[in-house]
Amino acid sequence: MSLPQPFRSLAPWLGLTALGLSALIVRLPLEYSLGLFAGIVVLAASAWEPALGLSFAIIFGPAKAYLAAARPDLPVDPGQVFFALATAGWLARGMLNRRIVFPRVGLLLPLGLYTAVGLFSLLPAASLEEGLKEALKWIEIALGVMILVSEIERGRVRWIVVGILIAGLAQAAIGIWQFEFRERGPEHFRILGAHFRAYGSFEQPNPYAGFLGLIWPVAAGLAAGRMMDEGAKWKLRFILHPSSFILLTLSGLCLFGLYVSFSRGGWLGAAAAGLALVVALPRRRWVGVGLVVAALAAGLALIRAGLLPASIVNRLAEAADFVNVMDARGVNINQANFAIVERLAHWQAAQAMAQAHPWLGVGLGNYAAAYPQFRLFNWENALGHAHIIYLNILAETGVLGLVTYVTLWSAVIALTIRAISQTTGTRRGLALGLFGAWAHLSTHQLVDNLYVNNIHFLIAGLLALLTYAARSSPDPLRGEALRVRP
Repeated sequence: MSLPQPFRSLAPWLGLTALGLSALIVRLPLEYSLGLFAGIVVLAASAWEPALGLSFAIIFGPAKAYLAAARPDLPVDPGQVFFALATAGWLARGMLNRRIVFPRVGLLLPLGLYTAVGLFSLLPAASLEEGLKEALKWIEIALGVMILVSEIERGRVRWIVVGILIAGLAQAAIGIWQFEFRERGPEHFRILGAHFRAYGSFEQPNPYAGFLGLIWPVAAGLAAGRMMDEGAKWKLRFILHPSSFILLTLSGLCLFGLYVSFSRGGWLGAAAAGLALVVALPRRRWVGVGLVVAALAAGLALIRAGLLPASIVNRLAEAADFVNVMDARGVNINQANFAIVERLAHWQAAQAMAQAHPWLGVGLGNYAAAYPQFRLFNWENALGHAHIIYLNILAETGVLGLVTYVTLWSAVIALTIRAISQTTGTRRGLALGLFGAWAHLSTHQLVDNLYVNNIHFLIAGLLALLTYAARSSPDPLRGEALRVRP
């Protein structure tokens, strides 16, 4: 079989490259040779199959923070490497076919609008570099959605789902080990005596909890979809189906990994995701609302009866401090309230930025750059963001940015609700899981910013799955061909 025309001129160079790598593999020690060979195979597969490349970006992207801490002299971002390979492979396939197809994705309109406002806000910004870095995340989300949707049209939806689930399983396993089996760890993460808060490869418990909080509802939703027939009637025999058991186990492991992070924002997000799944699962909305009311009543009863573990009750009690409105400048700082007051101080700095620049803010990604001008006394160090996404966006991109951001996620949630109401089986289960993921994201970011450490690649994958779930076509998750009408 002859090579395609564009590759014929490259054949000599490809042969020389293969010969050089072969010689290197032969001369290296066995373990290095195996590692180099495996790396070459993974990188080549990422470019050949863009769905694999973006799945690897989701799986290995969170290693960015760990590598930055362990090897600051080696600035390697695996998420960006795999994303670049996947993009190059996708473009190369289009050029070989002499046709690059950009799939129609309605969510790209509000996504592009928010990105455009963010870029426009950089005109008077203090740091253009930081702003472009932040804008690049949203551009990569848009490009990732387009690539993955086109890959889904080629029947690769299962690859994307499996990649996301593997990413969650890997982080959950690391976090559970850190909590239960690690003998030494960061002292500021020590909790419950000899244990350490789980943080995975994120180096921080909060984004780690957010990452798992976006994945466990998807696994739970898919399991629910497997346990329902096309008429949405429960059949108990499906509970013992291997795929349902695996999905429920994986969901439970991710949820347990989130729990041992002891992230208050993560716990609140997980509670919101669980309630979202419960309310949306029944076809009759009043049944879902009734189940939510019953779940809340049961939770309050357990708390009043003292049946919940003290560690959970104490952390939830501390979370209530986030809703207290106070001036951080008048608070006596101590070890018990330091974390809360620190966040309040950064919230007030963000409010001052928004008041000074109400329409376009201080510039996308420029919270830290503008912080010295608006900081409170005693709080010299910027945390990088305001630790509440809505206030952070208002500070950085002003009213216009906040409106377009809310419009984007309103469109996402509306499309998810429509998919839940108009689909059945596995596809409806996927939409349910995504609804839980958006509930976690919206709630957790009331006290944090989760667009860090390459989590945006995961969000791109979830948005692509939402586009698939909302379309009327056969279900590749059940082994059928996917045909999407233009």
